Amino acid sequence: MSQHRIVFLDAETLGLASLDSKGLTENFADGLKDDLPEGLSDAHANSIDADVTIFDNTAPSEVKERIRHASVILVNKVVLNADMLSAANSLKYIGVTATGMNNIDLDYCNANGIEVRNVTAYGTDSVAQHTLTLLLNVATRFVQYQHDVHAGKWSASPHFCLSSHPVVELAGKHAVIVGHGELGKRVEVLLKALGMQVSVAARPGKKDDTRPSLSSLLPHADVVTLHCPLTDDTNQLIDENALSLMKPSCFLINTARGGLVDEHALLNALMSKQLGGAGLDVLSVEPPPEDHILLKANLPNLIISPHNAWIGVNARQTLLDKTVAQLKAFIADRGNA
Repeated sequence: MSQHRIVFLDAETLGLASLDSKGLTENFADGLKDDLPEGLSDAHANSIDADVTIFDNTAPSEVKERIRHASVILVNKVVLNADMLSAANSLKYIGVTATGMNNIDLDYCNANGIEVRNVTAYGTDSVAQHTLTLLLNVATRFVQYQHDVHAGKWSASPHFCLSSHPVVELAGKHAVIVGHGELGKRVEVLLKALGMQVSVAARPGKKDDTRPSLSSLLPHADVVTLHCPLTDDTNQLIDENALSLMKPSCFLINTARGGLVDEHALLNALMSKQLGGAGLDVLSVEPPPEDHILLKANLPNLIISPHNAWIGVNARQTLLDKTVAQLKAFIADRGNA
């Protein structure tokens, strides 16, 4: 029996087929190295004695059985609460193939000596690019004009162009960034390249942060873009009160976590034209139900993408490589035992 039993619960989220997954296949292999097929023995000669089982997806009802004998779990979004984790008596390590760890009961892990590692800064360029994409599309009403072209409105126009939807030039406008880690800093560079003025809000809940508070910046913002984690201090950070402080022309961009925004309040603000527009890559429930209020709204000033800001190939490859490297380091620290 292998020294380590590794279970990947939702590998399909990474799209392994489009990535170089040798990190998993060559760094971890069954202990019977002498029986490996010809041509693979050298590649696996220094691999860690492990049994790796990869599932594309795992339903909640399948979690307990799949992790029962695992010493290592790799997971993206599958929920691992205390009840589920209690079934895994051999568990020593959880590698989260994401930055957010809201799906893991960290208190249980801490109390039971289970190390949990996430991966940060793997998709900076991909998410920053997507943030800019959402903003540019909202500002230029790109989707509406594209629909108009396909509907034949340009062909039927008496003029050489269509100009029925207002376009906002972002140069000279004021952007407020909430969350100024590596991603927030990258977005700042891109916004300044557009000629925008950029302010960074104080971290919500951090009383010794000397930067201006979000509430003091909102009345002056033309764009608010969110890049902070979802915590008790940031849950529904953009609520009815925050939205009431914004200009009617302001754009809200969220590529962080859906729970940062009160979705009912956002819908009301968009419908009443209290807010200029919104570009969202995340919702509070994912995947969202078909009758989600924002999906049903069909508003011209709202763009929603399916939480795919992070899926650039380079970003996903970096995520996989960092996940494997962190697991190797953990096993090395434990003496490969």
